Amino acid sequence: MNPYDLGLDKNPANYVALSPLSYIERTAAIYPQRTALIYGERRQTWAQTYERCRRLASALVAKGVGKGDTVAVMLPNVPAMYEMHFGVPMTGAVVNTLNTRLDPEALAFMLQHGEAKVLFTDREFAPVMEKALAMLGPKRPFVVEVEDDTAPMGRRLGQISYEAFLAEGNPNHVWQLPGDEWDAISLNYTSGTTGNPKGVVTHHRGAYLNAASNVISWQMPHHSVYLWTLPMFHCNGWCFPWTMALIAGTSVCLRRVDPVQIFGLIREHRITHMCGAPIVYSMLINAPEEVRQGIEHTIHGQIAGAAPPVAVIEGCEAAGIELTHVYGLTEVYGPAAVCAKQDDWAELGLMERAQKNGRQGVAAPMQQAIAVLDPETMEPVPADGETMGEIFFRGNVVMKGYLKNPSATDEAFAGGWFHTGDLAVMHPDGYVKIKDRSKDIIISGGENISSIEVEDTLHRHPAVMLAAVVAQPDAKWGEVPCAFVELKTNAVASEEEIIEFCRSQMARFKVPKRIEFCILPKTSTGKIQKYVLRNQIKSSSAIE
Repeated sequence: MNPYDLGLDKNPANYVALSPLSYIERTAAIYPQRTALIYGERRQTWAQTYERCRRLASALVAKGVGKGDTVAVMLPNVPAMYEMHFGVPMTGAVVNTLNTRLDPEALAFMLQHGEAKVLFTDREFAPVMEKALAMLGPKRPFVVEVEDDTAPMGRRLGQISYEAFLAEGNPNHVWQLPGDEWDAISLNYTSGTTGNPKGVVTHHRGAYLNAASNVISWQMPHHSVYLWTLPMFHCNGWCFPWTMALIAGTSVCLRRVDPVQIFGLIREHRITHMCGAPIVYSMLINAPEEVRQGIEHTIHGQIAGAAPPVAVIEGCEAAGIELTHVYGLTEVYGPAAVCAKQDDWAELGLMERAQKNGRQGVAAPMQQAIAVLDPETMEPVPADGETMGEIFFRGNVVMKGYLKNPSATDEAFAGGWFHTGDLAVMHPDGYVKIKDRSKDIIISGGENISSIEVEDTLHRHPAVMLAAVVAQPDAKWGEVPCAFVELKTNAVASEEEIIEFCRSQMARFKVPKRIEFCILPKTSTGKIQKYVLRNQIKSSSAIE
């Protein structure tokens, strides 16, 4: 018998389940009067926030909510949305944050599939939620209306208001950490466009670790001030609700992304950190000069959601926004890889530095591993920066699996790794660089064309705000690149000019054969909906 196994068992003194709920309990005790939340004129301390979360948990328990139940949330980035990330799991239940831009059919499926017992909603979303609830028949969840004076006018769907619901709860409610840190904490649905979405189930342990990983990888100081430009419904805001509780920081809530309002909040509250997709930063660096005046401190920004164009990285650096590129998916809690910066990069020229920072990088501190493997053999591809493979993750910051979908779970975990579906290369220094989604590679005359590479070139044109490239069917080559371009405000450019610019920057077979000028369709998290563009040009791969 191993002597280290004798009399050295787990007990309540030496083992406690990891849960991000521990973070708010600690911070409320140590920094009760520090500001936790800002929303318009509203200021809320950590003591008040913890009390409101306990009231929420108590009121939910009184409604019969407990372990194994689901609480759905259809809210923008308002204080109540932040409170859901603590009050709901305090009951043992699972918080299901819904994408606020989905259609009624998708939302009805999620409410039904997740078996939501309670729904918190905002009047802005009344038209879509009313239709979704009608599709559920008699098995409707109990609906709570979250009030907000700044919300657009809309019908009231709730059976009770949020504040009245909290008033029914006990401010001293005694809650428990999960009995097992593997217990589910959240349910997030992937966007389904060719069938029903999959419900990603994550656990307390992973949420605890990724919240801490955010602090470590970004070197976030205590009491940082974070602006909510990233939707909290998206991967639970990349775990930042829990991160901010860990560092006793201040969350500045923002109902919608608006550059004028963002720069105003940055000045007023001296915002130190923010996150978002490339579109958010594009909007900021292309805002009128007078809007950006008066900001003298450095803003730390995390960027993800798509490979950021070099032009965006360059523009942010020039505007005083220090970007850190992160990468992940809903299945890995959001950011599970980070482009960890090396000291000698600071000595590089702007273009080369931007190219280094544009990579997806290495495993985040609390993630075990990221790898680029041949999906057939599951062997690593050569670290030559050229050989493509698929990105795989392994570690504690990986989902439990897909709700009620064991076949999809088994497929995602085949070979002992989580399969992302993203194609990438491994550079000699161990940093990963995405080349494309597997479905976004354009095969023209037998040659592979990375849509991301073409998009990066298009973004360097001074008139281009955003660009997306998809495969257009072609009788001769099979497929050719077609570019959809959104121009900057007041900018002018012709199809011929854009094509000629691309010819000067890349091999001719990679140059788009067609340019369509439009406002690009986007998801609520800023990702460009390429499947819409594929449908528009009748691409043979018009799926997402």
